[in-house]
Amino acid sequence: MQLVYLSPFWMVLLDIFTWFCFHMGISIAILKVPDHFFETHKSWFRTWKWEQNGMIWQKIFHIQSWKHYLPDGSIFLKKAYNKSSMVDAYLPTLNKFLLEMRRAEMTHWLSMIPAIFFFFWNPPWAGWIMIVYAVLMNAPFIIVQRYNRPRLERVYRRKQEREERLKYIE
Repeated sequence: MQLVYLSPFWMVLLDIFTWFCFHMGISIAILKVPDHFFETHKSWFRTWKWEQNGMIWQKIFHIQSWKHYLPDGSIFLKKAYNKSSMVDAYLPTLNKFLLEMRRAEMTHWLSMIPAIFFFFWNPPWAGWIMIVYAVLMNAPFIIVQRYNRPRLERVYRRKQEREERLKYIE
């Protein structure tokens, strides 16, 4: 329900500014969430059986052909985890990467919610465009996380099992 009426120029300017504030605010807030939260609540990010260990996303959206075009969040926020800093495949490094993948997914889910506020100063048709925008700008990142994480979790489990076996041998 539109409560504030603005000229098209000011409405578009307010939309751009507000989206920027929401995106940055949510990203910064989620960066401040401690890692142990994402470890404790990893069940929120579990892979569902119907996702076929993430492969359903490749089958439907052909992720391999476009995922490298998505920008890394560390471009915009220097405190964000930069996956290019992943220099080894040791368990602690893989675990940190998995935590950051959960953090990224949560950030993008939460970044869609503010779209409902745009109905306050946009006509209904523009409010719906804001909802479409929110989904189109965040869904690709969520889908990539849902595709990549099960694969990395599998690598992590195998390394973990290998290290456990080596402990018993020594």
